[in-house]
Amino acid sequence: MVSSSEHGNFNLVIRDMGIDDIAAVFHLGEELFTSELYPYLYRTWDEWEVIGMYNTDSEYCMVAEVDDRLAGFILGTIINKVSWTYGYITWLGISPQFQRRGVGDRLVDKLIERMVEDGVRFMLVDTDPENTPAINFFTRKGFGNARRHVFLSMNLGKHEFYGRLISYERDKADRYRHRPRRP
Repeated sequence: MVSSSEHGNFNLVIRDMGIDDIAAVFHLGEELFTSELYPYLYRTWDEWEVIGMYNTDSEYCMVAEVDDRLAGFILGTIINKVSWTYGYITWLGISPQFQRRGVGDRLVDKLIERMVEDGVRFMLVDTDPENTPAINFFTRKGFGNARRHVFLSMNLGKHEFYGRLISYERDKADRYRHRPRRP
């Protein structure tokens, strides 16, 4: 499905993401979702985010183009529970040169339209609590009831069990090295 309109001084096209878009979407996400900007994202951006979403939820993966250039993308999914069907915006990325020009609005609107058609009655989105522009954007789009989540982490390299496992593996390697060789 393709939707286009004149937006400001550029022709914006919203369309389903295709297999040929995966690399460009990944590279734009790499530029946008850095650990320096958002060190506490509980998900990390990698090629499997794009490939996985495309393979499982391609109907909720869309791109925005301006003059055949990637202006942004949205990756979403549906979560089916017994009593509700939830829509979830997993990733929304807009190229810096097209931010604050309506690209994000159009992508979110198109995803909402598609999800409503598919029976979704409740949508979720999350972001880093320090990402004020995203919070303001989604609030303006009608999302509300903001809650802060606490995500805890543990470096397993410092865990007692990990140390015992490494020690065991080293001992096993030493035993193997020191075994007499058979002719």
